[in-house]
Amino acid sequence: MSTPGFSRYVALGDSQSEGVGDGDDSTGLIGLADRLAARMAVAAPGLLYANLAVRGKLAGQVRADQLDAALALRPDVATVIAGVNDMLRPSFDADVVGEHLAAMFAALTGQGAVVATVTFPDLTAVMPVTRPLGGRLAALNGVVRAVAADHGVLVADFDHLPVVTDPRMWSWDRLHCSPLGHQRIADALAQTLSLPGADGSWAEPLPPLPTPGILATGVTEVRWASGFLGPWLLRRLTGKSSGDGRVAKRPQLLPVGSVAGSPVT
Repeated sequence: MSTPGFSRYVALGDSQSEGVGDGDDSTGLIGLADRLAARMAVAAPGLLYANLAVRGKLAGQVRADQLDAALALRPDVATVIAGVNDMLRPSFDADVVGEHLAAMFAALTGQGAVVATVTFPDLTAVMPVTRPLGGRLAALNGVVRAVAADHGVLVADFDHLPVVTDPRMWSWDRLHCSPLGHQRIADALAQTLSLPGADGSWAEPLPPLPTPGILATGVTEVRWASGFLGPWLLRRLTGKSSGDGRVAKRPQLLPVGSVAGSPVT
């Protein structure tokens, strides 16, 4: 497959594409899309990049709030990553998510863009509390694959890969990737898009970790429950979203520059 010469990259999605877990709101978020843009810019120094993603958004909200803006930017390459927030809601319907993804895929590819997306890793291995959602994850990934195939969308597949459940791939909240996790996703998408120098090393396992003691594990679980799980459940009960009042961090096409800083390996 020949390497495409991309010049205008637009990212659509939720917290993962926004970059939550990779940097912070005071110093700036990086994330998988910024890191992918940096890789693209190595081969295409004039690359322009916009990131429309906003944390907490459902697939339907990504479609409603971001698709028209993305089309107006006329990208020749786009990433669309959405659906996990839907999966975590009681009203989850995989077919509805698929309809929203299909509409975005069709509109972007119909305008001539190369589009890439991902399947999602097994969250139950990272957060055992999510075990009841295992069937939902399988349904979501099945819809992503089917709709992507219907519209010629490229898929970076993270389902069932052991490395994606390594705790070092995840931030302290276990829902968002760490800088290393964001880099691995960017590298996987780079390979999926056939960027120069991209290979399958992103899927290689990390060196083994020592097994933590019972006390350390207990302390970690208590901190996670009080610092993340409690506030997250409260937002669900009150109908609030982490994305309320937030706007896209990079709504216009701009030169990439040093947007992603130094790569994380």
